[in-house]
Amino acid sequence: MADLGEALDERLRLLRQTNATLEAIAQTLFKSWFIDFDPVRAKAEGREPDGMDAATAALFPDSFEDSPLGPIPHGWQARSLDSIANYLNGLALQKFPPESDDEFLPVIKIAQLRAGIATNADRASARLKPEYVVRDSDVLFSWSGSLEVEFWCGGDGALNQHLFKVTSTEVPKWFYYLATRQHLPMFRQIAASKATTMGHIQRQHLTQAKVAVPPLLVLKAATEIIEPLLDRRISNSLQMRQLAQLRDSLLPRLISGKLRLPVAQSLIEETVA
Repeated sequence: MADLGEALDERLRLLRQTNATLEAIAQTLFKSWFIDFDPVRAKAEGREPDGMDAATAALFPDSFEDSPLGPIPHGWQARSLDSIANYLNGLALQKFPPESDDEFLPVIKIAQLRAGIATNADRASARLKPEYVVRDSDVLFSWSGSLEVEFWCGGDGALNQHLFKVTSTEVPKWFYYLATRQHLPMFRQIAASKATTMGHIQRQHLTQAKVAVPPLLVLKAATEIIEPLLDRRISNSLQMRQLAQLRDSLLPRLISGKLRLPVAQSLIEETVA
């Protein structure tokens, strides 16, 4: 039994480590292409951009133009975060109590976002408007207190106030996720300056936060590289949730003798398959 628990913990550790690597790669690529404009700088200096084929390199211009963001690649647009994505603030969910003990949604607050799970959360109505229901892989941004941007992978829940659910019909999910993350240091600095209240940002700060948005063909090329990295990160997080739930349910049953070890091992193998 001890070996089984250790094996589960090791699997969870490896998944967390893999996710950190995937996130770092995605952020590095985003910064190189869309913040530092490395491919454009290389072409402007008469060099071939590193790490891409000729067809992808051809999608990038070789010059810059002025913008409210400063110099950006020619033909790109400087856009505010709230113009490329919708930042939906959550509800004061104490006003939306559950219909019954069997019909409810767990309330996702900042604590749940940081933990990645909704265990022991407050309960809210299961009949909220669909936009206020949080589902796996949704992007959540806590804009008050502890400022974080995360993919939610803790199951269905209700969006509480002080959290934004971020969506877009303008750009891919990976783009608005990473663009928002890039501005976290600035947002945290703004929040820290509010010494008399709980640190937070306001919608005007989303408007002030700019990002360079490339033409569609560049977005498509980047999607082929970055999206699989973050999709795998989400998949790993979902598996981590399943494994943690399995560990917490199996070990007490093994200790009590209600479950035999081979059956428990089989259940774990099915989860990681």
